[in-house]
Amino acid sequence: MSPLPTLTADELERYARHIVLRDIGGPGQQKLKAARVLVIGAGGLGAPVLQYLAAAGVGTIGLVDDDTVSLSNLQRQVIHSTADIGRAKTASAADAIARINPHVTVEAHATRITADNAAALIASYDVVADGSDNFDTRYLVSDKCFYEGKPLVTAALGAMDATLTTLKPHESGPDGKPNPTYRCLFPEPPPAGMIPACAEAGVLGALAGMVGSMMALEVIRAIVGFGEPLVGKLLMMDARAMRFETISYDRDPDNPLNGDEPSA
Repeated sequence: MSPLPTLTADELERYARHIVLRDIGGPGQQKLKAARVLVIGAGGLGAPVLQYLAAAGVGTIGLVDDDTVSLSNLQRQVIHSTADIGRAKTASAADAIARINPHVTVEAHATRITADNAAALIASYDVVADGSDNFDTRYLVSDKCFYEGKPLVTAALGAMDATLTTLKPHESGPDGKPNPTYRCLFPEPPPAGMIPACAEAGVLGALAGMVGSMMALEVIRAIVGFGEPLVGKLLMMDARAMRFETISYDRDPDNPLNGDEPSA
């Protein structure tokens, strides 16, 4: 195991409020500096994830997005500005991260994550945060994270509701059994057209900010190792009632990844 990187005098001051936290401290901040995190999407969820991971001092942030900034993005994708309209989201986000924290290295992947490139992208990072807006990508990323043995923080936004969970199916839980997969929670995607796209249904911008910040917190916990992550737990948020509920879910022995008879 490589030794943890040292913190410069500037970094010690920058992260002082982390370092005095008993759950993080100097060693935890060094773990953040050494960490490599891949963020899928620089949209409504990805924007606050990127901002807070950069501010927290995650040493290397990879960003995957093939889109450009449009005016309708700015209501919720707060890492971009009006001046960025028409630019690649990866470039816009990289510039914003540099303004937030010059100690962070950004690896921009201006491409769409696909079955052809997902494994190679995921393999070179320690933790993955998926802020994508479609089920095809969520299943692809979760499957590849399982095969590459990488923790995954994944969330989904509705118009006024959201869900968040952390997946570590390549590891065992307290009961000695493998942790559940994304397919244990959602065995199959919903039929096409059942869930309207953001452009049709709308989305509350502040909700995206709240959920993305919580994703960043889960990533930081995965790196530093404090608290109880949302492994085997689905956090559900209702913005209309400001209600939060957490349900537990277990490994499905019939799931195709780490079930009793794996088939995928």
